[in-house]
Amino acid sequence: MQRGVFWLIRGSLRCFPFDGTVLEGAARSGNTFNHKRLWEHLRPCGESVGFGYYPRGRVEITPKGRAVVYMSPHIGTEHLPEIMAAFGLAEEPAVKYDHSEHYRCYLDE
Repeated sequence: MQRGVFWLIRGSLRCFPFDGTVLEGAARSGNTFNHKRLWEHLRPCGESVGFGYYPRGRVEITPKGRAVVYMSPHIGTEHLPEIMAAFGLAEEPAVKYDHSEHYRCYLDE
């Protein structure tokens, strides 16, 4: 079970679990990725748009070991099985759709 971030790019999920081996793009906490920093390092799919263009989300692990997925409301639950597989989640996580400015994307404009 790993923390990390993901984007939904042209209908395909791009998932980046944080295992501590790649530190480029790490958040200040040092235990997960920061969307903006990771995007600047990787530019997934050779994209020239900014990190906030596509819908995105993150997987967090609570102190009690429960996974929580925070994501844009533009990412449907049909993507949960792929998110679970990418981040090694054995149990279905709690899903929190984040309508805040933090998860805005081109679909909100």
